[in-house]
Amino acid sequence: MDIVSATILLILVMDPVGNMPLVISVLKNVDPRARTRVVLRECAIAYAVLLAFMFGGNKFMHLLRLSENALAIAGGLILFLIALRMVFPHAEGIFGESGPGADTGTFIVPLAIPAIAGPSALATVLLLASREPQRVFDWVAALSLAMLVSTLVMVSAQRISAWIGRRGVIAIERLMGLVLTAIAVEMLLNGVQRFIVQLPR
Repeated sequence: MDIVSATILLILVMDPVGNMPLVISVLKNVDPRARTRVVLRECAIAYAVLLAFMFGGNKFMHLLRLSENALAIAGGLILFLIALRMVFPHAEGIFGESGPGADTGTFIVPLAIPAIAGPSALATVLLLASREPQRVFDWVAALSLAMLVSTLVMVSAQRISAWIGRRGVIAIERLMGLVLTAIAVEMLLNGVQRFIVQLPR
């Protein structure tokens, strides 16, 4: 996987378009002049968490005695479940209790975690870092680009939502969900294939 592919994958799992309704809902009682600052703070926190998982991923896996194949299969399953919720939206949102209507007086949760740095994003950075640890700085660059795109989208959430409308947001999210479903299935199949190859004959 190259930097471009990793960046696209991370953007999909962070789902900034799908998070726009959440951003609008959580920040509706915040002073409009402070909203950009709040979004930037939440994105910075999420970025720090993802970086920590990226650099500590191998040690974390070693500590728990997890194999790369197990992480690939688990990551594929998580991405697949998230993708299904993007394609077939639930009333409670993609992340369940973190959807619009959740506690709007609390930050870090649900914006930074799990909306941005959710299980799928954490599993993805762990998988990237563990599969090719020698390219960790490539993955940092991909994560940085993905976070930049996500931040720009969420900072502009109010304007984008007003411009394309709710139906436009839903259509884009479902399209992203379809792409993410294919990526999740590919990741799952690769993990299963490597596991079968390693079985004793």
